Amino acid sequence: MMRALRWFSSVCLLACAALLAASAWAEPAPPPNVILILADDLALGDLASLNHGRTRTPHLDRLIASGVWFDRATSASAVCAPARAALLTGRYPHRTGVVSLTMRTEPALTRLHRDETTLADLFTARGYRTGLVGKWHVGLGDEWHPRRRGFAEVACFVGDENIKSYDDFSLEIDGALRRFEGRYLTDELSDRAIEFVRRHRAAPFFLHLAHYAPHRPLGAPADLVKTYTDRGFPENTATVYAMVEILDRGIGALLATLDELRLRERTLVIFASDNGPDPLAGPRFNHERRGAKYDVFEGGIRVPLVFSWPGTFTPGRSEFPAHFTDLLPTLADLCELSRPKLPLDGVSFAAHLRGAPAPPAPLRFWQWNRAVPNYTHNLAVRDGDWKFVRPPVTRNKPAGDSTVAPALYHLPTDPNEATDLAVRHPDRLARLQAAADAWAASVEADRTRRQK
Repeated sequence: MMRALRWFSSVCLLACAALLAASAWAEPAPPPNVILILADDLALGDLASLNHGRTRTPHLDRLIASGVWFDRATSASAVCAPARAALLTGRYPHRTGVVSLTMRTEPALTRLHRDETTLADLFTARGYRTGLVGKWHVGLGDEWHPRRRGFAEVACFVGDENIKSYDDFSLEIDGALRRFEGRYLTDELSDRAIEFVRRHRAAPFFLHLAHYAPHRPLGAPADLVKTYTDRGFPENTATVYAMVEILDRGIGALLATLDELRLRERTLVIFASDNGPDPLAGPRFNHERRGAKYDVFEGGIRVPLVFSWPGTFTPGRSEFPAHFTDLLPTLADLCELSRPKLPLDGVSFAAHLRGAPAPPAPLRFWQWNRAVPNYTHNLAVRDGDWKFVRPPVTRNKPAGDSTVAPALYHLPTDPNEATDLAVRHPDRLARLQAAADAWAASVEADRTRRQK
């Protein structure tokens, strides 16, 4: 009996040793694929789960339910190009050189400095296959082309001049410009994203799907628009909602492809919008937030943001005020990417996505005007529950310094920024004004730095 027990014990020890050896030699888990989807001028109020059913966005609603949703997320800018620069670099847009809006007329103010490191650069260095499908808008010219900024495969439009309408547009594909007529832009971008995933299913990939919808020029199939006008929505609003529905449909097809290829649990999907809704596209629901695109009020900078990685992240809602500059450091931690040489403005919330408490939120800053920055215009500072605002005066190039008095808002009790508390809290106002001035000096020095 004792001999049998000794034999059994020896067998167990050998088995345990074999298991330990196998685990020691087992290959580490592959890094996750990453798909970063960015809508253009999409409002929080455009999503059905957030607008009492005004729109139809079942796939985005399911994506939100499957991931970590950031209730207080903000872009880094109230307009497109600077927001994208911050998203790609983890730095305030002013530091990157991208401060204005129209590349065609202001190329020097919409080009990402050549010494900036992009997310695509970092993923490439990690061995990922990188791709951009859709809008670029952070550099006109060969030296600022996305292929020079880390993207190995590109099917994009560099600027808005290539979009005559949603069924008459041109994309640059493999270095050649190709025109599409009679093909809906959003569908084309969605299909190209799906093709990229199919091509690179066996290796880690980073795909930036930068949709144009629902940016102007407004356009969608008449029968789909009619389903919204029949419900009483004005023509422009109905068209925007139809554009959002088509966007949602394409994202659903992309997610279905990940399921089909058994890649969903190996793929982190991020969805956001670059800024708030465009007021020139007509009125639409956005939770009564003050302002819109172009403004540093909440209506211009609050955006949807969800990180979905089934099997890794527990779905839920976070009150952490995530900011576009946070995405690069967060992805660097999640995917074991190297850090850029230039200092980052964002903070990583990777541990928070895995269930840890949220990191302390630093002061956040926003500023935008057309042409060279004038920091007396359209500037905001967020410090916890408080927000300091130098109000917007014009959406055109400022004629000079603004003389409008700054305002102070307490967002938990005044989410629509209706009650200015500056007179009641002069010390807080002075402190945030000093912080705004120090930040402006810092980012302006970076913006005008000598390029190597």
